[in-house]
Amino acid sequence: MIQKLTLSIAIALGLSGAAQAASSEGHVYDYDFSFEGPFGTYDQFQLQRGLQVFTEICSACHGLQYVPYRTLGDESGPGLPENQVRAYAAQYEVFDEALLDGEGDFRTAVPTDHFPQSSLSNAPDLSLMAKARAGFHGPYGLGISQLVNGMGGPEYITSLLEGYTGEQMEQAGAILYENTAYPGGWIAMPPQLYGDDVTYEDGTEATTEQVAQDVAAFLMWTAEPKLAARKRAGFAGVLMLSVLAVLLYLTNKRIWAPHKRKVKDGVPAE
Repeated sequence: MIQKLTLSIAIALGLSGAAQAASSEGHVYDYDFSFEGPFGTYDQFQLQRGLQVFTEICSACHGLQYVPYRTLGDESGPGLPENQVRAYAAQYEVFDEALLDGEGDFRTAVPTDHFPQSSLSNAPDLSLMAKARAGFHGPYGLGISQLVNGMGGPEYITSLLEGYTGEQMEQAGAILYENTAYPGGWIAMPPQLYGDDVTYEDGTEATTEQVAQDVAAFLMWTAEPKLAARKRAGFAGVLMLSVLAVLLYLTNKRIWAPHKRKVKDGVPAE
């Protein structure tokens, strides 16, 4: 009797814990991005706006240490002219160990250099953020919502930037901010978007949702710069396999058709 009672209590506590964990998951909205779907591609103008948002807002704390400046000129990316890529890289300095007889010194960055690392130890590198969250939604490890609805890293980043409620609390000497998209509901990063944060040169209205989507698309590109090429290769592979399957079927029919006729003719019909 006591064992049954203990088992029942344990199961009830486990179910309540699971329910609490499920309710603590953040709410992520499904946004439409141009690169979603089997034939989706990046919007160059959106990537250029996202680069501006990263430079003016995000780069104060976060880095993109796995992204070289030269990729900003890729046709499948922001597509900046070569002179603009050089000018953008020249805004930064990098530490070169080969200078001063091996002692190292800072120099102006060139297109072959990479974006700087995060300036804060608790600020993640954003080139990993969109990729890390790419399959977070749905049953663990399956990414069903990402496959069906296109929900993944960019949706999470956009929802996170838009999810601040304005509430905050102090915990263990740190200020936490309520965010409806962050698991647990409270995050240490303060709100980054307040409205009129940037001024787009192409005349696009810089609403908080537009800014959040632009930088989310740019970060997705830093995580998947060859996304369009992979989709093209995948489509070509599927097309070739489909043609091969048809040819194999027709070949099989032609090879075995005479033998099937002999068997049919040799066996009396019932």
